[in-house]
Amino acid sequence: MRLNSLAVKVMLAYIACATLTTALLVLAVFSLTTAQRGLISGAEVADTAKGMVDDLLFDSSGRPVGLDVTDFDVEWIFESLKHETAYRVLDDAGNVVLSSPGSEVIWPGSAAAGQPVPGSFEFQQRGVTMHGATEAVEHDGQTWYLQFTASTRFLQLVYQAFSLPFTGMGITLFSLVLLFVFGTSVYVTLRFTFKPLRDVSNSAAEISPRSLHARLQTDAIPSEIAPLVVSFNNVLERLEHGYRVQQEFLATAAHELKTPLALIRAQIELMDDGSERTSLLNDVEHMTRQVQQLLHLAEASEMQSYRFTAVNVREVADEAAGYLQRMANTAGVSIVITSDAAQPQWSADRGALFTLLKNLLENAIQHAPRGTKVHLDVGTDTLSLRDWGPGVDDAQLSQLFKRFWRGAHRRDHGAGLGLSICQEIATAHNWALAAYRAEPGLLFQLSRAQ
Repeated sequence: MRLNSLAVKVMLAYIACATLTTALLVLAVFSLTTAQRGLISGAEVADTAKGMVDDLLFDSSGRPVGLDVTDFDVEWIFESLKHETAYRVLDDAGNVVLSSPGSEVIWPGSAAAGQPVPGSFEFQQRGVTMHGATEAVEHDGQTWYLQFTASTRFLQLVYQAFSLPFTGMGITLFSLVLLFVFGTSVYVTLRFTFKPLRDVSNSAAEISPRSLHARLQTDAIPSEIAPLVVSFNNVLERLEHGYRVQQEFLATAAHELKTPLALIRAQIELMDDGSERTSLLNDVEHMTRQVQQLLHLAEASEMQSYRFTAVNVREVADEAAGYLQRMANTAGVSIVITSDAAQPQWSADRGALFTLLKNLLENAIQHAPRGTKVHLDVGTDTLSLRDWGPGVDDAQLSQLFKRFWRGAHRRDHGAGLGLSICQEIATAHNWALAAYRAEPGLLFQLSRAQ
């Protein structure tokens, strides 16, 4: 779980980037110093003097006799810049025992001026300020004093020619390495780290009332986000429970109402003929239809009730047309079915597809004028149904699939659930059901996913 933490991953990425950046900078500095080995590094004369102390050479009697410059190749400086740099070695009494060859630097004071004092000093020579430093050297029980001096203009030259360019180059190199190496590493790390979040987001976007049983996976989720995902799954569980309770109540209520309505109908049919009896029968018929439609709606909204197989759509269309033939004859409407394929096979639940086509045909028959026809065309991937009735306004097209919405010009008092059931069935099959004005009439088109 710790390795799955965003904080730990960002910290590990930072450590890796810092280590890589440091390694590259050390390599670059090492390459530069190796290429420029032997140059006087800078402005601090005291540091240079300390470095030269280790390069003093002594004879067998212990007296300084020279300066070893094999590993610090700057002897050309003392030869070419005789007025700018120099070194010398003094004994305890201040006597000069060794000096840079050919140096024309005029040192302050005189020989045997007393014991030298370690530290930095300055003096003027030909109008130029000279910076010096004295360092004590212990060798074979005797103390020697090495002095090194360099002019201000020489130090400025070193700064301008070497220190400033190398410093700028170092800053630029560090900035580029930090930008590209660190930036790229963080980008890759964040993309890898947040990929589980993107996957969870995509999974959450696919959850609908028909897939409330789905849950978001928490295996690869960072530990900081996992409680949020778990809470979301708990919310889905409560929503699914509430949705199931409502669906079960709707189905149970519809079932419970069917029996009393059947008994009421039987009692009314035993009454003497008359207007009151006819009115009561119509009311019972209307209520029975509403109960039946509610039951169909509950079934259409439940994914577990679907059984998908390869279905011949033309056969189902013929069955639905045959089932409604008496209704069509009574309304004076003819049903015409055409097909551009001999055996159009769709993956569908046969019973649900029959209900869908029956409801669409029934709706068309109810709105078609006498003497007209209802045309059902079955294709390989689409199915269209058209009537030549009054149709609906453009503003009402969006209302067609709403529950309990009923349009004008219908011949009965339906429940307003038929097209809603069609839409539920189409959604369950991943089909697209839409309605269009046909001028005259209305066109329903059902398309399956490719």
